[in-house]
Amino acid sequence: MSSRHLPFACYLALAASPTPLAAQDLGHKAAPQRQPVVFTHAVLHTVTDGIVLDGTLWWDEGVIRGVLPAGTAPNLPPGTSPMVIDLQGRSVYPGFVSPFTTLGLEELGAVRQTVDLDEVGELTAEALAMTAVNPDSVALPVARSNGVLTAGVFPRGGLIAGRAAVIRLDGWTNQDLAVQADAGPVLQWPMRNHQPDLRRRGPRAEASGDDPAAAVQKARDRIDAAFTAARAWQRARAADPRVPHDVRHQALVPALEGQVPVFLVADELEQIESAVRWAVGTGLKPVVVGGRDALLCAPLLRRLDVPVVVGAVHRLPRRDDEAYSEPFELPALLAKAGVRFCLASGGDFSQERNLPYQAATAIAFGLDPARGLAAITQDAATILGVGDRLGSLRVGKEATLFVSDGDPLALTTRIELAFVQGRQIDLRNKHTELAKKYRERYRQLQGR
Repeated sequence: MSSRHLPFACYLALAASPTPLAAQDLGHKAAPQRQPVVFTHAVLHTVTDGIVLDGTLWWDEGVIRGVLPAGTAPNLPPGTSPMVIDLQGRSVYPGFVSPFTTLGLEELGAVRQTVDLDEVGELTAEALAMTAVNPDSVALPVARSNGVLTAGVFPRGGLIAGRAAVIRLDGWTNQDLAVQADAGPVLQWPMRNHQPDLRRRGPRAEASGDDPAAAVQKARDRIDAAFTAARAWQRARAADPRVPHDVRHQALVPALEGQVPVFLVADELEQIESAVRWAVGTGLKPVVVGGRDALLCAPLLRRLDVPVVVGAVHRLPRRDDEAYSEPFELPALLAKAGVRFCLASGGDFSQERNLPYQAATAIAFGLDPARGLAAITQDAATILGVGDRLGSLRVGKEATLFVSDGDPLALTTRIELAFVQGRQIDLRNKHTELAKKYRERYRQLQGR
């Protein structure tokens, strides 16, 4: 069968041809990939293997099969009819990975029925964020229209808030979205001098009325006791299968066996140090989430090879005597100190579309540009435990990628095509449709 060769402009017009949507969350999800797709004359930003000019990229069945230099023809399966798209010099990037967010778990903060962030109780390891993700959330298409195609979704509240999930931002059901349903337990590590947050449940030492230091230690002991009990149950069940099943203990077993990391939500110096030392001493693989004071304990993090999910670059300095640029410079300083890290948008789901600009600000304040791009692609995927499947343009990885007309870290760049697991997704969303609606109003006014 013959191939279909389409110039990029023609393909872009065809891709935008379906009936306009009333709202993106009511739109159809991407159809399965039916044929191999080949990009030619592309600038391939592989992240892990440099930039390939005038390259060719092709994938089939959702998996990248070739990342080829200029002048190299793809070795396509015999008898196939590939879709060949001439990108005419446009750039191809792996999809951005947002490593710390509540995307899909909340829609309107003021409407409790649309918020599913936490469970009742302080120790709820059995709670799996994946089961609560709404695949029809209107926030998902907004994020992916700016290149964010994968996310680490975190539950909130409690000492052990539940287990995080890694999701792709397109799919009909939770199972379709899941990259890794159980990415690891999330611990809200108690800290000293913690001010109570009346908006949600959490590890608040003051609520007990006890001495704050004693209350913090008591909360930390409860976390330790939960893991100790889970390990004892695991050993007992291995020795005697008649030991009753316990979902709460079972939920911690993958972390105890080193299959997944344990995510330690911690910002203050003492909080980070105590959390990391406890996790390492318990035989866990810790990941610090937040990490505002991570630079102050960089030698410890480097020595123990503990990665940090930097909670946000776009924020105010934490202390009055710090320079305004302190949060902007943190990624560059962590890189200089030899600490592994990735970048997040601060956990607010409504800001996920701005993830590339967090990296852009870090680059403007000293971070190497290649390291900045990796911080929201390969490094983020690796820290979440899915770096073997996502984060770069490499043979064998999922074809989760996008095409842009320039540097996607620049505000003026447009994402023109995007694919999730090889399936082309619709880049329209509520924002783009409202823009068209009101542009039509002015077009009508000009036609008077």
